[in-house]
Amino acid sequence: MKNCIFISPNFPESYWRFCRHLKNDGFNVLGIGDCPYENLSADLKQSLTEYYKVPSLENYEEVFRAVAFFSFKYGKIDFLESNNEYWLEQDARLRTEFNISTGFGLKDVKKIRYKSEMKKYYEKAGIKAAKYALVKSLSDCEKFIAEVGYPVIAKPDNGVGASGTYKICNRAQLSSFFNADRKNYIMEEFIDGEVNSYDAIVDGKGNPIFETGNITPVSLMDIVNNADNCIFYIVKDLAPDVRELGRRTLKAFGVKSRFIHFEYFRLLSDGRIGKKGELVALEVNMRPSGGVSPDMMNFANSTDVYKIWADMIAFGKTEVKAGEKFFCAFAGRRDGKKFVYSEQDIVDMYRGSLKAVGRVPLALSSTMGNTMYLAAFEREQEMKDFYKEVLLQTE
Repeated sequence: MKNCIFISPNFPESYWRFCRHLKNDGFNVLGIGDCPYENLSADLKQSLTEYYKVPSLENYEEVFRAVAFFSFKYGKIDFLESNNEYWLEQDARLRTEFNISTGFGLKDVKKIRYKSEMKKYYEKAGIKAAKYALVKSLSDCEKFIAEVGYPVIAKPDNGVGASGTYKICNRAQLSSFFNADRKNYIMEEFIDGEVNSYDAIVDGKGNPIFETGNITPVSLMDIVNNADNCIFYIVKDLAPDVRELGRRTLKAFGVKSRFIHFEYFRLLSDGRIGKKGELVALEVNMRPSGGVSPDMMNFANSTDVYKIWADMIAFGKTEVKAGEKFFCAFAGRRDGKKFVYSEQDIVDMYRGSLKAVGRVPLALSSTMGNTMYLAAFEREQEMKDFYKEVLLQTE
């Protein structure tokens, strides 16, 4: 029997489904986390062969000992995953130290985590990317801005999501940015674009066995920095140019045996980098799109991405197919704002389309809002009407 260690299987909450399907496919599924066992959901407990609680997942030595214990008890570890951006570097280190070859190792960390390193692989794939500079001083910034002009985007070279990301429009904002302790930042020219993603489950030979994508009409950076509401949706049909660039990116980065989320800008206006409507690379994420996105992919494609991933790990392929296609919309309301329609109003108005209503976990709320509404629609205009009514605020 093969063994898979799943790091932090309780977050996001829905990740127990990855474990359940992998266990059903014949694996020992071995969980490591810092959540007490008694606090795990009943579904997750039933989906694990064994669980090892560590005092802190941040403490590498404690996690190392947990992996060593499972390796001694169950034998060779065939896979180790968290499917979580936050733990990707730790996952890679553990794979390297325990000789687990079915995933990225320490030698791959730079290209999958550092935005400046990603640029090299986009170039390899023949995909345009924003001009950039690694900035360690105010003079570095000024030199770069003299070349590309305002506005510019500054963000951690190795960062998670939109955290610590700033749009700098003038000299005063630049000075304010550097009043704080800024280390290992990348500065990029501003791209006027809408984020389109390529999401795929990729087999051990680098071939996608499931593909979809999402569109984020509002900048996540603005949502975080302005504490605004959040919207994004899973597309009904993946655009051919997104599919093409996604597959080229897979090949350039050498992705195998992973669930991935790649982001591109679709240009909203003509500019130095290209014409309106063209795609420009943003960044790669070597894990599923965050939060409830896997569930949204299921609703949009009438499928089960959790089982597709598990089948890929267990068998290298899947028999699960996509069914009827929909747009699946996410609307995230921010606490403290006054909305025209109550939660019950929305439930009554969209009873036939709503898939879920609930609170967003605190760890994700800065980006995704505090209360989420998921709904599936056959037509794009229906989705637009849904967004308008869910997020309509009183004056």
